[in-house]
Amino acid sequence: MKEKKILSESFILAVVLMSLAAATRFIPHPFNFTALGAIALFSGAIVKDKRLAFLLPISVLLFTDTILGFHLSMFPVYACFAFTVVLGIAIKNKQNIFSIFGASLVSSLVFFLITNLPLWYLDLGLYPMTINGTLESYKMAIPFFRNQLVGDLFYNSLLFGIFYLAVKKPTLFNLKAIFLTSPKK
Repeated sequence: MKEKKILSESFILAVVLMSLAAATRFIPHPFNFTALGAIALFSGAIVKDKRLAFLLPISVLLFTDTILGFHLSMFPVYACFAFTVVLGIAIKNKQNIFSIFGASLVSSLVFFLITNLPLWYLDLGLYPMTINGTLESYKMAIPFFRNQLVGDLFYNSLLFGIFYLAVKKPTLFNLKAIFLTSPKK
């Protein structure tokens, strides 16, 4: 019974962390410096039910895009975040600094390579559908890639770090003890 309670508290904590991370999409930030990639990786690594692991970050994307605006490149963006959930699932049983860092790098790189293909922006006519057009698209996207990479590493550190402290090392980060115990008289 105690194990079920710990699992449900862990799940609630994971959802709260992802919700707080999703809220960062509404605060001013540099382009692509968001918590979306971290939410997807974290969801894949932490949420036991695979369907739910995909549903949570995709729901965050749909909800925030409903408010911020839909765009024509949604398919590759959503597909990249689904791929990031798969990376999270792949590291689920071997979570450590190196696997999280590596998955974060791979996620950022795949997002950069896929979402900057000129194919997704034909309607805007930004770049010609040639090798030179593709190279120009990647070149122009380097500052966004830098922000994505730093944002993914930063938010993954926060999400995984807070979760680890709260669940694996509760004596270091015991919210119940801090907020639910009455002061001694």
